[in-house]
Amino acid sequence: MTAVTCIDRIEGRAVVLRGDDIDTDRVMPARFLKAITFSGIEAHLFEDDRAAARASGRIHPFDSPTAAGARVLIAGANFGCGSSREHAPQALYRWGIRCVIAESFAEIFFSNAFTIGLPCLRLSPADAEVLRLACEGAPATIVAASLSARSVDWGDGLRGATLPESARESFVSGQWDAAGLLVAGAEDVTRVAGALPYVRGF
Repeated sequence: MTAVTCIDRIEGRAVVLRGDDIDTDRVMPARFLKAITFSGIEAHLFEDDRAAARASGRIHPFDSPTAAGARVLIAGANFGCGSSREHAPQALYRWGIRCVIAESFAEIFFSNAFTIGLPCLRLSPADAEVLRLACEGAPATIVAASLSARSVDWGDGLRGATLPESARESFVSGQWDAAGLLVAGAEDVTRVAGALPYVRGF
């Protein structure tokens, strides 16, 4: 039997993505939404932004050697705005991101991220900038987000973070994990189904 997945503390190096209003069309361009599964979609994360950066002689944060293995994304305000595509958080998660920290999030992106177990925490603009500068100045900095403590810690820095209480409680208790809850209750599902005449007959 598979237990539900509880999510509380996430830590690792960070990718700093500067700019506000980064929409889901930039996170995952529309032409990559044709696949019937999410498998491999992470290869096209920020595809157009990364290509534009290379063309101008710059290095996109997700192409930086220091980004390899990063687990935390630090963004600006209104991250994930635009279309409601669930491919955006899926690509981030499959790339290796396990927590997004930003000044604010688009509501649908937040919901899609919640569904796959990708916590999105908010910092004040001032605290977010301190964190961005710290990680840019020292890419090896380990950022730790604690949902139970409602905090983000990066060595010498510790700041309070926020997320809706319902989401925080669901992550910490494992209630967000609908598939895990279903599998954990498989015996109850079988028992109830066996008592239903319109199920038992098939």
